[in-house]
Amino acid sequence: MRIGIVLLIAKHFWTSVFKTRTIYLLMAIVGILLIYSVYSGTRYYDQNHFRSDHQEMARKSWEGNPDKHPHRMAHFGTFAFRTKHPLSQFDFGIESFTGNAVFLEAHKQNTVNFSEAGFSTGLLRFGELSMAMILQTILPLIIFFVGYSAIVSDREHGTLKLLLSQGASWKEILFGRSIGLAWIAILFSLPFLLITLWLLINDHHSSGDVWTRFFMISMTYLLFALILSLVTIFVSTGSKSSKNALVKLLGLWMLMTVLLPRSSQALGSYFYSTPTKLEFRSKIEAEVIQHGDSHNPNDPHYQALRDSVLAVHQVDDVTELPFNYGGFVMSVGEEISARIYNKHHNELLEQYRNQNKLNRWLAIVNPYLAVKNLSMALCGTDFESYVDFQLQAEIYRYELAQKMNELQIKHISPNRVSGSEGKTHVVSREEWKAFPDFEHQYLSIGRSLKNESISSISLMLWTFLAIGLIVRQSKIAKAI
Repeated sequence: MRIGIVLLIAKHFWTSVFKTRTIYLLMAIVGILLIYSVYSGTRYYDQNHFRSDHQEMARKSWEGNPDKHPHRMAHFGTFAFRTKHPLSQFDFGIESFTGNAVFLEAHKQNTVNFSEAGFSTGLLRFGELSMAMILQTILPLIIFFVGYSAIVSDREHGTLKLLLSQGASWKEILFGRSIGLAWIAILFSLPFLLITLWLLINDHHSSGDVWTRFFMISMTYLLFALILSLVTIFVSTGSKSSKNALVKLLGLWMLMTVLLPRSSQALGSYFYSTPTKLEFRSKIEAEVIQHGDSHNPNDPHYQALRDSVLAVHQVDDVTELPFNYGGFVMSVGEEISARIYNKHHNELLEQYRNQNKLNRWLAIVNPYLAVKNLSMALCGTDFESYVDFQLQAEIYRYELAQKMNELQIKHISPNRVSGSEGKTHVVSREEWKAFPDFEHQYLSIGRSLKNESISSISLMLWTFLAIGLIVRQSKIAKAI
């Protein structure tokens, strides 16, 4: 195969496409969509300022508490806000359907609230116009529309025989047209990637991790454009007419972007049902009740614990212990309730992961799903990134509660077995200030890629498969 001939054919295809007015109309439409998606993305990302401000307000409120009993501080609690990843401007992912703030307090794990979907109409379920969405759904249509007649039209007009008679081989023709179509696809993709790059440059929170993610996202979408271009030329070569090729490609688009994704979600929810919020909370509360009330040191469920503590310290009453027994019991109770919650929460997460599993494996046969999943993971807007925030918030909540229990154990008089009122049984406010504030950390790029390893493998397989299809088609294609 002669590279010079391949590039010449690619250049000729590029030139012929830009001789038509249709391509300029498509560019204008995509330009309008790009402007709107950039506006939506920047406005969407600006919410970070509000979240940071509210996190700061929650911290000031926490530190502003006077000297008081540490258990009252444990119930006073604080908030954890999830900050948006800089690349969420490019791909919103599932962010609009997940909460962004959670109240953290002792003995209770609250749900993450204040999602965009909760304040929006049902139209949000149709999707939001992000830059990633345009590249995932609109770009394939453009590639199919521009390239559906790339080969079959030449066959219909007899120019294909002319090309072959001049010495060009089938392989050179097919790869030349594929490269030419890929150039056009890249031309449509570049503005989205360049504007995202500009947004990241102007964002003060962009780090080395963000630039690595952006590079991988760029390679992902460029590879997606190449795969679609090769598949388009393959379909055009194997079709009997231009109309037949267009129908096939439109059917393929419907299958990739609508039927398979929707079907996998519906089947996942059917086979792996999840409890309602009320059912989930009820199960946890019922199990916690079985382990007694840690606020009552005389609760019969903690009788064995009290007896063992008294025996170890060789005293007859908890008021004779060298530490506050009430704080010790609540520390044990916090550990028990957290373990129960984590058990049920992990079971729920496993159900959600099972629901998503079918969608992940379908990425092997559907490059659209592979790109979508990988894009969300790299932009920090996928399900696992949200779960990681929940985990960070719960770890912080548990450490805060146990720190307050520790302060009670150490600084509150042993004679004060229970209760938190009274001006004499208090701890200095400096202890509140010493406890660090919550700071959301993004999921590492290594874990993000590991979670979407199937999607990465799928894109590589589809690249080799698409090239293989062109090679095979070059051996069996006919000029008439």
